[in-house]
Amino acid sequence: MSSTFTRDTGVRPTGPPPRARSSAEDDEAELVRGLRAADQDAFAAVYRRWGPLVHTMATRSLGDSHEAEDVTQQVFLGAWRGRDGYHPERGSLGGWLVGITRRKIVDALAARTRRPTPHDTVGQGDEDLVGRPAAAPDDVLDRVLLVDALSRLPRSQREVLCMAFYQDLTQAGIAERTGLPLGTVKSHTCLLYTSRCV
Repeated sequence: MSSTFTRDTGVRPTGPPPRARSSAEDDEAELVRGLRAADQDAFAAVYRRWGPLVHTMATRSLGDSHEAEDVTQQVFLGAWRGRDGYHPERGSLGGWLVGITRRKIVDALAARTRRPTPHDTVGQGDEDLVGRPAAAPDDVLDRVLLVDALSRLPRSQREVLCMAFYQDLTQAGIAERTGLPLGTVKSHTCLLYTSRCV
């Protein structure tokens, strides 16, 4: 590096000054720290910032807004679960999410070739999805966090919670269906009904 002599300090470097970080870079660095620390508020901010981009990419590629909602949920579920695999030195958080989005879009397009066409399923009781309201951003985040939390539970507890939450079965009904003792079912569903477990 070349230098020039100055009166006050003696020698001054003449190379380019170090680049100051922008506030956007600082914001992203903060989001990355929060995401890697499993901070749900940071995750919600990541979703608010890049969710519309992910959804738009999926909608344009798939031509179906409902399928795009599913892909968006899969992208952010994948980001939440794989957050330790993100390395800022390799690229921006947005770029990482775009990469996940592209892979999920490819998966969705490949799945189309494996699923029956609407013509094949006419009359089989498929629910008509026309007019279904788009999922709110908070609903997508809640589903991502719920699926992640459920995936960490032991299989028997996860099954009991799913029966209670999704099928709205009573504890006695779950015990009858699974063959588990009622006390075990009650302890497993205690997570859903914390106010009753005190």
